[in-house]
Amino acid sequence: MSEKELIFGLHAAAHILESAPEKVLAAFLQDGRNDQRLEQVQQALEVCGCHVTTLPKNRLDRLADGGRHQGVILEVRGSSALSEPELMELVQSAGNDVLLLILDGVQDPRNLGACMRVADGVGVTAVVAPKNRAAGMTVSAKKVASGAAVPFVQVTNLARCLRSLKDVGVWLTGTSDTARESLYESNFTGPMGIVLGGEEKGIRRLTTEACDALISIPMKGQVSSLNVSVAAAVVLYEALRQRR
Repeated sequence: MSEKELIFGLHAAAHILESAPEKVLAAFLQDGRNDQRLEQVQQALEVCGCHVTTLPKNRLDRLADGGRHQGVILEVRGSSALSEPELMELVQSAGNDVLLLILDGVQDPRNLGACMRVADGVGVTAVVAPKNRAAGMTVSAKKVASGAAVPFVQVTNLARCLRSLKDVGVWLTGTSDTARESLYESNFTGPMGIVLGGEEKGIRRLTTEACDALISIPMKGQVSSLNVSVAAAVVLYEALRQRR
């Protein structure tokens, strides 16, 4: 849980400097680049007393490994990765306040990053995903997540993890286009895990069977479903409204 990570891009850098400047260990800025937003990032780095190194663009390009750094890369203290036992400890310590986002087979790292950002905004306890056939926290995912610090855990067997969560009192609500109960008819109070499926097939059979309830998001237009990160935002903010 103490590994270092690289965050790059102006938006991501500005976000973490505003929300969690204590996590920033070092900064690398592009030498000779004149940009108002980059100057604002540099000023924020001076305020938090972070060590800054200027590098030529080609050095930043190599450090970003193909990512779009926009002249800034931050080395931050990684604190979002959890093991499965640590997840269970966190769930039990959170008690009735636990709220999990469980992603079954989200394969696009950008969708994962967007879900992480939404989860962080809502104050989710942790985001859970399987290790196989699902995106991990790649460079692309981290960039879209924009410094989100919500704990993230990838489990070997998602169905088994869901059973363990149910054993400690977490109620699992899955989303399905065919569910009869609407999102706005559901109760999101108490220990809760919200389960969303991947981009194409939704939640898998074993995952569906592990859910205590299934809900649908009302759709009035021509499209049949929402992007998974948009769906996550819709459901999580309804949960936040109820839990307040």
